[in-house]
Formats: sequence, structure tokens, C-alpha cells
Amino acid sequence: MQESVTDSHKKIGDILMELGYLTQEQLHEALDYQKKTKGRIGWILTTLGYINRIQLFRALAIHYRLDFRNDIENLLREIDRNLLSHIKHEEIIEYSILPYKMENNTLTVLTAYPDSRATQSFVKSRFKVDNVIQIVITDIDLSKLAEGLYKDVILDKSIYGLFYRNPEESAYSVFSRKQIIFLGVFMLFILLWVYLDAVSFIITINLLIQLFYTASIAFKLILSLEGVKSEIEKSVTDDEIKSLKDDELPVYTVLVPAYKEPEVIGILMGALKKFDYPQNKLDIILLLEEDDKETFEAAKKNKPPGNWKFLIVPTTFPKTKPKACNYGLFFARGKHLVIYDAEDIPEPNQLKIAMNAFKKSSNDYICFQAALNYFNKDENTLTKMFTLEYSYWYDYLLPGLHRLKLVTPLGGTSNHFDTEKLRKLGGWDPFNTTEDADLGVRSYAEGYKIGVINTTTYEEANAKIKNFIRQRSRWIKGYMQTWLVYSRHPIKLIRTVGFKGWLSFNLFVGGSPFSYLVNPITWSVFVIWILTKTKLIDPIFPPAVLYVSIFNLLFGNFLGIYLNMVAVFKRKYYSLLPFAFLNPLYWMIHSFASYKALWQLFSKPFYWEKTQHGITKYKFDTA
Repeated sequence: MQESVTDSHKKIGDILMELGYLTQEQLHEALDYQKKTKGRIGWILTTLGYINRIQLFRALAIHYRLDFRNDIENLLREIDRNLLSHIKHEEIIEYSILPYKMENNTLTVLTAYPDSRATQSFVKSRFKVDNVIQIVITDIDLSKLAEGLYKDVILDKSIYGLFYRNPEESAYSVFSRKQIIFLGVFMLFILLWVYLDAVSFIITINLLIQLFYTASIAFKLILSLEGVKSEIEKSVTDDEIKSLKDDELPVYTVLVPAYKEPEVIGILMGALKKFDYPQNKLDIILLLEEDDKETFEAAKKNKPPGNWKFLIVPTTFPKTKPKACNYGLFFARGKHLVIYDAEDIPEPNQLKIAMNAFKKSSNDYICFQAALNYFNKDENTLTKMFTLEYSYWYDYLLPGLHRLKLVTPLGGTSNHFDTEKLRKLGGWDPFNTTEDADLGVRSYAEGYKIGVINTTTYEEANAKIKNFIRQRSRWIKGYMQTWLVYSRHPIKLIRTVGFKGWLSFNLFVGGSPFSYLVNPITWSVFVIWILTKTKLIDPIFPPAVLYVSIFNLLFGNFLGIYLNMVAVFKRKYYSLLPFAFLNPLYWMIHSFASYKALWQLFSKPFYWEKTQHGITKYKFDTA
């Protein structure tokens, strides 16, 4: 809370009642709420829905005996643009002020938080003035003015900010120059080898693939064993959650990027209204695209509280979720920040669990990942397989990575960040179609840690195969992009993350797409041999290669099925157990999606395959 430089005048509540905006009963209810949260009475009244923003800021102006204006178009024309060279657009949001006019060593500013000592000190120091006159405007109008004045700058940084920070960390260039040269030389070497001795080449490639399979099997087994250990631990206990005092909780920003989601946007909005977190300390920003009127209207119909903001992201290339998140990051006020998708249903105490995790952890933690799962798991075979995969991934695999202190690719939602560290890291990569995994790897490479927390966000599992392939091909393409980005300087990466970190990165991020691409080839060879008993493949399977191949075939498939079966126990999804035996068929779908991803990596690397939501027949009760 910013400290006031003036004595209190007439109280905000009394002013609002005199203006006829508020009843005595509503004020008493808000005052009772204030005793618990210690928040500002004006914002409490706004979040309770008793007053709107204009009424609040008009009352603030009367309280501080200042002028109030909400004629934003006139203000935009009247602002002295020469003054803008003295202030950064980030500082406008940080201090909630905008320079308006300068006359006789007196600066007039537009502000949404009048009489802040920190703001007045900053303004006097930055503009070298003795006197400051304040005009009150709403926080929404301040954001709109900042957008109008700095739109091109904000948009440019939202798209190219990471590239400007370090071009080598951005997927803007799919392949680096050195990678193209290496690939060309490598292909020439392969052609020469095949020309001289095709059989030895095939044997060598076959052996390398089988050794990769063996390493992947061992890696997943180790991660799973470590993940099982985390099952008996609780990163944040119920007593620790209860110990948090509402009046000590900071502002928490919630970014909700949504595009063409009118059917489901109300699901998340309903869940956010039920959060066990002081509503007046929630900075909720709905990020909507300029050409998406349907979602905008659907969101308005759900009557969001006064502490929610709609931010319209300009239509530019690339049209991706991470670009929208970067745009929203400029306007975020929270000490911590979380991303939710439009169809998400986070558990009500998730923010408090994340807050406690940050509180009890060392300062090098940048993010805590909540588990993801599905509310429509029983809809059909595909949703059941999807749920098995996610249950294993978030309940065992990611905790295993965390326990072993290895690279942790983030999920696309429910990532709880330290906002300042996220900004220093450059935000998200708008050119990467799995910006979450990329950010996890970049965090690790910069020396930050990522934790996992014992709370779940429920989503809608894809119930249609075509929709599933669209979504999965985008994810796999993003993993390919991430692997290419952080393989540009392998020696440097080893020095940064260590050999163990480098190996896990290659097995997890690079190995996943590779296995999806190779699986159909190895399966086809096996099926042909089973059906024809041909001797033609005998030369490429000498005894050593054959034994490793048989081990991978038997133990690898057994382990995949077994781990999917184990995944049901933590959440007691016992009805899904038989579907674990369909695991090989499920990976065939992944292979199809991976070849689509590989094609798009070359043909349209930044294309965002939109996943259609709201197609499930199941409804999740947020009550």
C-alpha cells in the first residue's frame, strides 16, 4: 500500500454514501471485510460489486481535493508528448502516473493512486521540479493512455523483447547459421557413408537408436522412482496455508490469454471468483485479441468484478499466446503472477499454496508449477488416455525432475512466477509454440530453480482425435524449437547446467520428439518381420543390436504400460487402469502428430495450431 503525503480528509465511504453510490449496510459489510484483509476500502467495495471504477476514483478525487477526469480522448490529445522522453513506459505502470503538462517549474500529472510519497519523490527527481499537481483518473484510463502513447513500443517489446535481450535464446530463427552448416556437412557425410557401405551405416544407426531407447527407458524409470518418493511428501501443508494472514498477502496478478473461447471463458471466471485469496488483492487481466469480439462479449456477460481488467492485444504477427502474455506482463502489478487458460478450473487455495512455497523456498526459485489434470476424464477412450498421461507427467515425472534438480519444462498453465525475475528473464518467446517448456529450460540455464506444488488445475481433455493432433503437433513442434535453440551452443550449455542437466535436456526435450519420429520406423520393421519372417533384415541386426532391440521392445513397452498404471493410484482413478494397455496405440497418435510438427517446423514454424475448447459433454461444478 502506498503511503499518503496528506492528512486524511472526509472518508471514502462517507463520500460514496453522500454521492448516493453506496448504502450504510454495504459500507458496514466492506468494513468487516477490511478488518480481515487490511485492504483499501475503495477497492474492497469495487471487488464486492457495490461501486464501479468511475465512482471509486471520483470519490478518491474528492477525498484528496483533486480534480477528476475521465475524458480519455481529450487527455490523449492534450498530453505534452515532449515530457514522455523523461519517463519509461514501465515506470508509468509502476508508479501509476503520466506526465501531462509543465508550467513554471510545476508539473501536472495524471494519476490513479494520488498522494503517494514514492510517486511524488520519483516525479520531482526525474523531472527536476519543485511542485507537482495531480489529476485523478481511473487505473483503466491510465493503462489505455499508456497503450495509446506507447503502443508501438510495448508491442515491439512483446514480440522482439527476448530477441533483443539475446537473439540466441529466441526461436525467431529456426536454425542458426552454424546448425545449417553442420546439418549440410552431416548429410554429405551420411551420403558418402551410404555410398561406400550402406549396411554398416544402417547397423550403426540402428544401434544408436536402440541405445537411445535404452537410455530413455532408464531415465524415465529413475524419474518415476524419484517421483514416487514425492508422493509421500507435501510441499505445502494445510497448517502452513492457514498460517497465512490475508493482510500480509501481496497483490497477485492473474493473466488469462484467451482467443476464440466464448464457450469456456465463463468457466475460469467462475473459478477465479471463488479463489481463497483477498479479491481486492487480485490483479486479474483478461488478454483478448483485437479481432475476437465473441470472447469479449462472453466475458462481459459474466460480470467480472471491478478489480478485473480487459486488455485488447493488437493483431500482429506472430499471433501467439506468449506474445499476448508478454503484452499483459507490462501491465502486471502483482509481486507474483500466474497464467491460466480460459477453460481452467484451479483449486480455490492454489494462490496461497504458491505464496507459501515462495515464502519457504530460497530466493533462486523463479516459478512453481501446479499439477494439471482433467475434469472430463471419463468422456471417451481418448480422454482416459490423456488423463493417464497427465497424471503420470504431473504427479510423478515433474516431481522426479524437481527432486533430481534437472531441467523442468513448464506446463502451459498454472505457472506461478516471481514477476520481477520473469521480467529480467525476458518473459516468453512469442516465436516458440511451447513457450512454457522454453521458459523452463531458459530459467534453468540462467541458474533459477523451478518447483512443483501440491495443488491441481482441472482442464478439458481433448475428446476429438483431430483436435488432439492439432494440439499435440503444436506441442511437439515447440519441443523441437526449444531443443534447436538450446543446442546452438552445446559446450556453453554443458558449462552452464552441467553434464547431468545437459543429458536430461537432450533426453527429455530433444528425445521426446525424436522417439515419436523413430517409433513408426522401428515398429514397421518389427511388423514386417513378424508377418513375413524375412531374412533381409538379419544383416542389420547383429547379435549385440538384436539383444538390445529385444530388451527395448519387451521392457520398454512393459514400462510404458506399467507407469501409466501407476499413475492412477495417487488420484484413485482406478477405472482407468485397463486403458493403460492401450499405451502403444496412444503413442502411434503422437507419431502422426510429430510428423505434422516436423513438416510445420520447416513450412510454418510460428503457426499456432488453435485447440478448440468447449466441445466436451461434461461440466465441472465450481461450486
